[in-house]
Amino acid sequence: MHNPPIIDVIIPAYNEEKSIPKVLAEIPKIVRHIVVANNNSTDRTGEVAKAAGAEVVFEGQKGYGKACLTAMDWIWNQEVQPDIVVFLDGDYSDYPEEMKDLIRPILDRKADMVIGSRALGKREAGSMTFPQVFGNWLATTMMRYMQGAKFSDLGPFRAISWKKLLELNMIDQNFGWTIEMQIKAHQKGLRYTEIPVNYRKRIGVSKVSGTVKGVIGAGYKIIFTIFKYW
Repeated sequence: MHNPPIIDVIIPAYNEEKSIPKVLAEIPKIVRHIVVANNNSTDRTGEVAKAAGAEVVFEGQKGYGKACLTAMDWIWNQEVQPDIVVFLDGDYSDYPEEMKDLIRPILDRKADMVIGSRALGKREAGSMTFPQVFGNWLATTMMRYMQGAKFSDLGPFRAISWKKLLELNMIDQNFGWTIEMQIKAHQKGLRYTEIPVNYRKRIGVSKVSGTVKGVIGAGYKIIFTIFKYW
């Protein structure tokens, strides 16, 4: 690990021009690169993010995982690789300032991956819909009984060792991204833990929980992924 450690942030974003400046403004200064993956937005997400100091990469194929993979490719092409990569959403539902707590177990060499658990933290009323809460409970329960993986959430706010992330050979291009990472981390013997994180109402309408199609699509893909790696 470098001294001081090199930390990069990946933010997949689709039509988040109103929220992305707030997210970027609250990311701790310990971060080297903030890579915003503009996932074929139809608003000014890319322009606003660039103006706020982020590195912006464009991904024309819609999909949360696809956007994350494109951002990872950008990082891979940098001359100096990071020690830790942090993922968070661009809708201002996470609290970026909690990043220092999120990476601490990795810096202390006690974990390779840390999940920010909304289930263990404080959630603002209305910040998560019933399908989200139930879906997280169902997915984590299935992982525990089918895989032996002990998680309480599929939270998007997470940190992982860059080297370990590359070893996971991530391939999912949409809703299965977060659970694929957690299942593979468990199966490959990575040391993982969770810390409580706070969660608030997002700015704008969710592309997943805000639509019936999104809820059904995400639920199907998450369950499919659990059985795929069983």
